[in-house]
Amino acid sequence: MRRYLPFIIVIFVALLAVGGGAYFYRIKRSANATPKISKTETEKSGESVHVLGPADAAVTLEEFGDFQCPPCGKLSEPINQLQKQYNLRVIYREFPLPNHAHAQEAAFAAEAAAQQGRFWQMHDLLYREQAVWSNSTDARALFNAYAGMLQLDLDRFRKDMDSSEVQRQVDLDQHRGAAIGVKNTPTIFLNNEALQPNQINPTELPGVIEAAMKKAKPSS
Repeated sequence: MRRYLPFIIVIFVALLAVGGGAYFYRIKRSANATPKISKTETEKSGESVHVLGPADAAVTLEEFGDFQCPPCGKLSEPINQLQKQYNLRVIYREFPLPNHAHAQEAAFAAEAAAQQGRFWQMHDLLYREQAVWSNSTDARALFNAYAGMLQLDLDRFRKDMDSSEVQRQVDLDQHRGAAIGVKNTPTIFLNNEALQPNQINPTELPGVIEAAMKKAKPSS
């Protein structure tokens, strides 16, 4: 058995390398599968907001989210699909919860990506890979890897993650949320009206959006 041990080790390492390569290839493809225009608007208050969809959309969906929050992760792709289907205006606000160990750093990663025009790509990738980095002992290393997959300038990304500008943006979102009564994630407003917790899930949200669209249409 001992004489075969070196061969067994070599085979094991090779399989591990292939498996790891396949994993990173998969998330690299998913990171770049559907290009998005990352739009950041500046409001009258001077704060920046991350927006998808037209400014004159009939319905605006504003989400306060936490990248480590499992229900937020389950809503991410459904909201993407609803945005396309109904041409919604979607606004994402950072609201990392203190009970999630890596949530704040994930928010910094998304905002650092925003500095290079790739907020929504990082947003989607963080939610898609949530189960991986949430359980990691070195989430920062994974965030750097995701930045590389999004073809960001890595030196700038690392500096921006620790910058006062990025931290200020997260603080502004949290302060805005706290001022209007946000306590948990996901919290969603449709045209400035808060949804009930039982409406904020992939099953109920499409019907709520459709009703809001009908309500927003002018009567003929």
